[in-house]
Amino acid sequence: MSVLVDRHDLKFLLDDWLSIAMLFECERFADHSLETVEAMLNAAERIGIDLLAPALRPGDDNEPRLTSDHRVVVHESTKRAVLAVRDVGLFGAVFDERMGGLQLPFTVYLAAMGILHSANSAATFYMVLTVGNARLIAGAGTAGLIEHFAEPQIAGRSFGTMCLSESQAGSSLGDITTRATFEKSDAMGDRYRLAGSKMWISGADHDVVNQIIHLVLAKIPDEDGKLPLGSRGISLFVVPKTLPDGQPNDIVVASLNHKLGSRCYPNAAVNLGEGFAHPDGASGAIGWRLGEPGHGLALMFQMMNEARLSVGMSAAMMAYRGFLLSLNYAKGRLQGRVPSYPNGSQVPIIEHVDVRRMLLQQKGAAEGGLALTLYVAREQDLETVASSEDERRTASAILGLLTPVAKSWPAEFGQKSLDVAIQVFGGAGFTRDFDVELLYRDNRISPIYEGTTGIQAIDLVGRKVRRDGGRGYRILKQRVDRTLEQAADPALHAARQAVSSAWAGIDAAVDRLLRESDDATAIVHATPFLNAFGHAVVAWLLLDIATLASARLSGAENAIERDYLAGKIKVCQFFAETECPLVGAWLSPLLAGNSTARDIRPAQFSQALN
Repeated sequence: MSVLVDRHDLKFLLDDWLSIAMLFECERFADHSLETVEAMLNAAERIGIDLLAPALRPGDDNEPRLTSDHRVVVHESTKRAVLAVRDVGLFGAVFDERMGGLQLPFTVYLAAMGILHSANSAATFYMVLTVGNARLIAGAGTAGLIEHFAEPQIAGRSFGTMCLSESQAGSSLGDITTRATFEKSDAMGDRYRLAGSKMWISGADHDVVNQIIHLVLAKIPDEDGKLPLGSRGISLFVVPKTLPDGQPNDIVVASLNHKLGSRCYPNAAVNLGEGFAHPDGASGAIGWRLGEPGHGLALMFQMMNEARLSVGMSAAMMAYRGFLLSLNYAKGRLQGRVPSYPNGSQVPIIEHVDVRRMLLQQKGAAEGGLALTLYVAREQDLETVASSEDERRTASAILGLLTPVAKSWPAEFGQKSLDVAIQVFGGAGFTRDFDVELLYRDNRISPIYEGTTGIQAIDLVGRKVRRDGGRGYRILKQRVDRTLEQAADPALHAARQAVSSAWAGIDAAVDRLLRESDDATAIVHATPFLNAFGHAVVAWLLLDIATLASARLSGAENAIERDYLAGKIKVCQFFAETECPLVGAWLSPLLAGNSTARDIRPAQFSQALN
């Protein structure tokens, strides 16, 4: 099946629900229109269907390989697909026209990316990190760094990575030991020699293009040669695979990591400063500092937050593709008979109510995740074009609060949706004859990528709720309350009540978190709170969409449109009935003040390993 997304759905969400036409009234996006959006989505869909989706299985069956001279070779189908994305200009979609970009809204870019993720998310990540890398250099780099390293990525001639983790320092980046020693200043800025090892580096090397631009976190030693402690001592460096003079840099892939899924996108351990690459005999990979010393992590978080939205969109769209595959299979798979005609002919399994229940569960996860990520992307655009400081602060507060949700909710519940997709297929779903098992494996990285679900939860509770004093939450709650007031259709009464009840629980939980004096007690409840908050946010968005759909239903022009709008109402009702009650269960330990997970000692888990 070649369908990647319901384009009717994208059009409704972008044009009618999010009203993105208003963005084109702003000076930054004035050269574009809804016709531009349609053209961009058409290009993404064409490449997705023709090249990316057909490369999904070959890229999984033929993972990248490391040659004896430390080059990484990827499958030809992956290379063709990624270069086709480059050739239609998608790499430059969000960049300024003066840099060779299209200067499109981020919302439009993310929607186009969503189509590509549906086709082949692993291959699409070649583009995700390249765009994020180039945006960071373009925003914080010198003119020389922008010319040599950002603009080639905008054009897709070079690709980019982010090199954060080390084998002993994953989420705890303050423990990194890669060091950067100042060498001299040149036309591009302050130049350093870097030495160390990085782990879990996606896109660390490959033969899709010749040049890879690495953004590397490292520490600058003090006068005594000691590295600063903690995250405040981390700086950020631009380290190219090939130097501007054509010489190879002293950075090599040491080994490839062999992954459960997302296999066509190489992930590697990387060594910097092995000492053999430079003719002058000096050891260390050459890199240029980006930004001020010690500000590297703050800078890198700009790229990470953008990547987190892309991970959320990726997960949402893999769930969406899994839903479409399940729906197609359920319509064609004959099995069993309906109870009212026990002696009749076999029927498609979609006629069985339990299958319809599973399809509705998938529909809620897929459409809820898509709506969530697009909503947050629009807030990023609104922050960019805000006409007043108050508007900018409001968009920034919503963006900050919802980014960990937009990353983690589709990742976690998209995975559950893909689990249901396999169940709809039955035994066939457990085989490699169908892509649902591949999507399930590919998406399993999403709750880990760019900060695990637990890290997102700690960020939400510790920084976005407690440290903010609940300001961002209060702004968001005003929008929720407005939707609850507007949901006047009697068909939505029960859903409205369920959503309202869920948010009453969130209100109580936020109040408890703000009053809690002990950070450890607050954090022990962070992940359940994130689950509950994410469910409440998605329930609100589905209700908001259903309210719009109910207002349009009576004026629908044909049966297709009526069924589409009715489907929006049904998925809202189902999510409210079956998912909103989970909010209270997740919040119960927090509201009761339970602390078992905090208090258990390591020795009390099991005696088997003593």
